[in-house]
This record gives sequence, structure tokens and C-alpha cells, in this order.
Amino acid sequence: MEIKNAPLIAAYGKGNQVVVGTILYWVGMAAVLALVGCQTQEVTPQIQPGRVFGADKTLGLVIGKSVQGRDIRCRIFGDGAETVLILAEIHGSEPAGTPLVERLAEHLQANRNLLTGKQVLLIPEANPDGLSVGTRGNARGVDLNRNFEAANRENSQAYGMVGLSEPESRALHGLIVTYRPDRIVSIHQPLNCIDYDGQALNLARAMGSVCDLPVRKLGARPGSLGAYAGETLGIPIITLELPSQASSWSQDTLWQRYGRALLEAISYGSGQ
Repeated sequence: MEIKNAPLIAAYGKGNQVVVGTILYWVGMAAVLALVGCQTQEVTPQIQPGRVFGADKTLGLVIGKSVQGRDIRCRIFGDGAETVLILAEIHGSEPAGTPLVERLAEHLQANRNLLTGKQVLLIPEANPDGLSVGTRGNARGVDLNRNFEAANRENSQAYGMVGLSEPESRALHGLIVTYRPDRIVSIHQPLNCIDYDGQALNLARAMGSVCDLPVRKLGARPGSLGAYAGETLGIPIITLELPSQASSWSQDTLWQRYGRALLEAISYGSGQ
């Protein structure tokens, strides 16, 4: 299988590690597809590594396609040893995280000093089909945040009859097992708090110290990204629950209220 644009990836990322990581990404996705292939007839479109998009020429990966064929994009900043994944809109009816992540991308582009020792992966739209029509689930009505292979997952029409049955959740899974982030932040609505799974209490407190959201342990939902990353993989993960009214706020307001919390998630541990 031909991997296009590999030189571009090598030029931007973590040296030779990124070349290896790109190969592992393809191998990992092939393994995922092999596992689910016997349970679904759908063929996931080819992942396009090393595709550059945006006026700032930031490196990005098209990590997968939605059910309706929309790109699931990940923007990559920095080439440090510590990796932070921040994603928004795994539920299409919770749109406030998308402009917040997009503003974070602009801020990181303008303030590269914040990336010392870091690699930041940003996914503004994890569920682009759901976002396009304002639905919680994807185009098949499956809740992507119940579709991961956590120990507590439940098989159902609403959650998927098998784990990773959906192309969007497979794309996120492939990215996580390839880049192995040191911590994850997933932005949601409308519970107005900072939830956490795995060893992320101190991170939650640090983020809560710079915004008005209280830290609350809500408990891992069945098959959620929090349960899978935090409990199964042992990756500290924050669920940043914005209030319901955040959907009507401007990007500037969202950034003023929660931008520092996201920056804290990136810088956490540096010099501490």
C-alpha cells in the first residue's frame, strides 16, 4: 500500500519517530478493520496522512471519514516528546467545543513557545455528520461516545452492536493507539463541570483553577472514550463539560472563559 506525503510528515513531526508512527498508524488501522470486518460489510475509506490544510499551513492528518464521507481532521502542533490530544464534538448536538478548539489552534500557531517539549493533536469535529444536523449520534444514529471497546461497554442499536462499529470511533481509536497521548481532553456539553477518568484528578483540579467549572466525578459511561482511555488504556482523560448556553456564545467569549483551561491541559506537568 502506498503511503503518500511521507516526506512531509517526516519534515514536521518527531523526526524518525513520526515516520515509524505513520507506518504504525496504517498497521493499527488495518488491525482494527480486520477485527470489525467480519461484523460489517462497510469498507472504511483510505486514510490520508500528511495532508496540509488551512491558511497557516499547519500539518494535518485526515484520520478517517464519517459515515457520509466527511473528513475527520486532526491538526498537529509541535514535535515534543509529550503528546496531548484535545477533541471536540464527538456528540453533534454539543457544538460549542468546535470554535473553542479552532481558537486554540490559532493561539498555538501564534505562540509556538507554548509547544516546547509538546506535541498537540487537535480534532475540532470528531462527529462531522452529527454536527451538520445537530444530532448527538452519527449519521446511523450511533452514539460515538458509547462505541469504544471499554470493559463496561453495552452492545445495542444506540451504542453499536459491536465496539468500534462506526468509522468515526475507529478513526479516533487509530489515532490514540498510534500517537499514545499522555493525556486527553474531550469537550462536551451541557453538564457544566470538569469530569475525569483514570489518573486525572490533579489535572482536573489544575484546569478548574483557571476557569469557573467545578470538578465533579460523574463516573465512566458504558463504552465511552473516558472509560476506554482512562480505565482500559490508563491514559488520564478530562471531559470538559461546558454549559448548555455555551452554544450561543461567541468564539471570543468561549476563549475568554475556557481558553486558559485548555492551555493548562497542554502545559500541565511542565516545571511542576
